[in-house]
Amino acid sequence: MDCGVPRELLDDLTAEFDSLRTLVPSGTNLRLPTPAVGWDVGAGVSHLIGCDLLAEEAVRAPGDFRRARPATDVGLAELLEGHITARKDLPVERLRQEWADAFAAMLRAFTSSRREQRVPWFGPPMSPATLATARLMEYFAHGQDVADALKIVRRPTDRLRHVCHLGFVTFEFSFANRGLPVPPSPPRVELRLPSGRSWARGPEGADAVVTGDALDFALVVTQRKHPLDTSLTCRGEVAEQWLAIAQCFAGPPGPGARG
Repeated sequence: MDCGVPRELLDDLTAEFDSLRTLVPSGTNLRLPTPAVGWDVGAGVSHLIGCDLLAEEAVRAPGDFRRARPATDVGLAELLEGHITARKDLPVERLRQEWADAFAAMLRAFTSSRREQRVPWFGPPMSPATLATARLMEYFAHGQDVADALKIVRRPTDRLRHVCHLGFVTFEFSFANRGLPVPPSPPRVELRLPSGRSWARGPEGADAVVTGDALDFALVVTQRKHPLDTSLTCRGEVAEQWLAIAQCFAGPPGPGARG
C-alpha cells in the first residue's frame, strides 16, 4: 500500500515539530504573550496539540471526525478555544508530554494513510499529503509566534517551500474567503529559499509577479508579517491585492498582520 504522505514531507514535518519543541524546554514560562493577540506560549502549544489530535482522527476515523465537526465558524472557534482552555493550567512537562503523544499519534495516522484517500477537514476534503503540509504550515506559523515571544531568531530552512506551496495554491481561497471576485489567473511567484535555491510557481510571462525571499513570503501568507515590512516586490495590481489578503490557513478571514 502506497503511503498517502511522501517520506520527505513526513521527515520535514517531524523536523518542524522537533525544532519548535526545543524552544519550549522544561522551565519555559508558558504565560509569555506572543504576537498573536490574546495568546501566550502555552496557548500556542495547546492549539497545536488540539489540531494534531483532530488531524489524527480525520485521517484514522473520518466518519467520527465528520460527526463531531462543528457546522459553523462559531462552533469551530469554540472547539479550538476549548483545546487551549483544557490545558491552560498544565505544567510545562505535562504539556510537552501531551504534545509529543499527540504528534506521534498524528504521524502514525499519516504513515498508515493511503494515497487515494480523501480526508475531511474544516473545508473541502483533501489528500493526506495536503493535510500534512497544512500541519507543517501551522507548526511554522505558531512556531514563529513562540520564537518571537521568547525573543529567539530562528534559522530558516528549505522546509519553507511547503509553506510557500500552500500559500500559492490558496490564491483563489484568499479572495473567495472574503467574498471578493477571484482574478482569472494567479501571479507568477519567484522566491529564493534559505539554501539559495530558486523556487517558482505560476504561469511564466504572467502580468502579475511576486519576487523575493521565501521566508518573507511564508510570513505573509501565514499573516505573521505585513507585506510592506518585507523585501517582497510586486508587479501588477493582482499581486498587490493578493498579498494584502493572503491566507493559507482554513477558517474565516484572518485579521492580517499589522504594518
